[in-house]
Amino acid sequence: MGCGTSSSMKDKKSEKALKAALVIQNWYRGHSAQLKTRQRYALTIFQSIEYADEQGQLELSNFFSFMLENYTRLLEEDSELVTHLFDSNIQDKDRQDYWVLIDVPDSYCGPRLQFPLTFTDIDLLIEAFKQQQILHAYYVLEVLFETKKLLQQMPNFTHIKTSPSKEITICGDLHGKLDDLFLIYYKNGLPSVSNPYVFNGDFVDRGKNSMEILMILFVSFLVYPNDLHLNRGNHEDFMMNMRYGFTNEVLHKYKLHGKKILQVLEDIYTWLPIGTIIDNEILVIHGGISESTDLNLLHRIERNKLKSVLMPPIPIDGDHATEKGNKVGTTITARGIRTNGSLSEQLTKHEWEQVIDILWSDPRGKRGCYPNTGRGGGCYFGPDITSKILNKYQLKMLIRSHECKPEGYEICHDGKVITVFSASNYYEEGSNRGAYIRVSSGTPPRFFQYQVTRATCLRPLYQRMNAVESRAIRMLKERMISQKTDLIRVFQLQDSSKSGKLSVGQWAFSMENILGLNLPWRSLSSHLVTTDKDGNIDYMSSFQDIHIQKPVKEVQSTLIETVYRYRSDLQIIFNVIDSNHSGLISMEEFRSIWKLFKSHYRVCVDDSQLDELTERMDLNKDGSIDFNEFLKAFYVVHKFDKLSKSDTKVA
Repeated sequence: MGCGTSSSMKDKKSEKALKAALVIQNWYRGHSAQLKTRQRYALTIFQSIEYADEQGQLELSNFFSFMLENYTRLLEEDSELVTHLFDSNIQDKDRQDYWVLIDVPDSYCGPRLQFPLTFTDIDLLIEAFKQQQILHAYYVLEVLFETKKLLQQMPNFTHIKTSPSKEITICGDLHGKLDDLFLIYYKNGLPSVSNPYVFNGDFVDRGKNSMEILMILFVSFLVYPNDLHLNRGNHEDFMMNMRYGFTNEVLHKYKLHGKKILQVLEDIYTWLPIGTIIDNEILVIHGGISESTDLNLLHRIERNKLKSVLMPPIPIDGDHATEKGNKVGTTITARGIRTNGSLSEQLTKHEWEQVIDILWSDPRGKRGCYPNTGRGGGCYFGPDITSKILNKYQLKMLIRSHECKPEGYEICHDGKVITVFSASNYYEEGSNRGAYIRVSSGTPPRFFQYQVTRATCLRPLYQRMNAVESRAIRMLKERMISQKTDLIRVFQLQDSSKSGKLSVGQWAFSMENILGLNLPWRSLSSHLVTTDKDGNIDYMSSFQDIHIQKPVKEVQSTLIETVYRYRSDLQIIFNVIDSNHSGLISMEEFRSIWKLFKSHYRVCVDDSQLDELTERMDLNKDGSIDFNEFLKAFYVVHKFDKLSKSDTKVA
């Protein structure tokens, strides 16, 4: 009898333990699902803002065409601007022009490369960069010139073969994330004859170590030109570099020779191959395809004529244009500009569009091919377009990059399209994994995921997700405050009773109408506004904890918001015009550019307000302003940035 009681007790304990385990399991699954949902929303915000910025960057291409058509005085006085924008055939300069005055002092303790380069130099460079050493400009320029010389011998598409015993590794965007490249090389091995790689573009921008990544990749390419393959991405473009950080990185690290390094890099970008074809079966390109993608044409184009995908070919209408010669040999027509015949050195519009498509396009589940409204360039292509193009050229698979994915890779279009993205923590620490792919003849692709972890590895998952979510909401609020006036106007139109409140539906409609980010506003409302007990939104609470700092208090908010919203575009425009990198622009030139900018972007701002603002910013009254400092004066202040006590408020 005692034994029976003991057995019954054990059964009850086991039953309780099982129930407890199921409760814990269900809680954990629910908690994990909740964290995944929060991560998905945060990534959606990051990507929507990123693509909206890229859309703005592509709009700059239209502005530069508009500017050069209208700003004739600038062209007559500064032919270098026209050459800088449109002459894609940069003259090769004698190496002595660059190196004769560059001395490597005995005190330099960084890596010293020995040409011709060997495997040892790759290892030397990696170890030096792990110690945060800077490669001397002398060696940087030598690597760049040797790389250009080798790239000029490469075809537009690199054709390579694998075998069951020889895999090739494909890496996606790195975006200046040096630790990710270190981790890939550590896990997967350094490049070699038996360990080939394809790096599928976007090596630079956003991250802090784009130059180091380029140097490692270029040195690896010089050592193993048949086993390390480099494809051009949409960020291998000097115009993109101006907005997304690489230009500033180079000028900061190489204050003396940075401008020369950038000039050579501009030329190198044009010689990077635009794709790789593996085993005549797998097409590897950075972005994607369209219904009109012509691989035969893309094999034939003179890729070095494409200096920037953001500068479309200038149309010339010889029959209708009224031409006017000027003192610098520039011909200005009603529809374009010619500089000493340089237009013969540009791609045709059709060729340019073909390259845009393969660098900028994204796959989608919807059938067909339609404009990429998110990025503003390239297209969205459906599974039917993938099948059509692959079948046409007897290919089996498309491997592309260009999009951050939570797990580092994604498979779509019935397994025919794979996206691989190799920059982990792309938006924020913990935001996404990175991945690379290994492929070989006759076997399915193998995927390898990773995530660079430092301080974050000591923090619980929910804390890391809180940080990611907080950063996403912060960026979204900065977007909102940049269009505060427009948002309030639409809110008030919806608020017929003048109550200061809107339904969630009305608020969400207004937000999408003005910001155009295609976000789940209803779900995000709890993070952005306050809601009363009836579920109505106090729409002015959208701006209660954030404002744009005014450099001059008397200036109207509309002007402040406009300059803040377009500050990146304006900075690029002024930097392009500032051909000598002085950082200064005359008041007259500033006003002329602003008028063209205002006209092209349809900005409604009183010019007298801008005049007052620029005069205040001309601190030494010499008729010029430091435009970089001018634009830095417009910044967002978040309430919690200034809180030192719980009751501190933003005025």
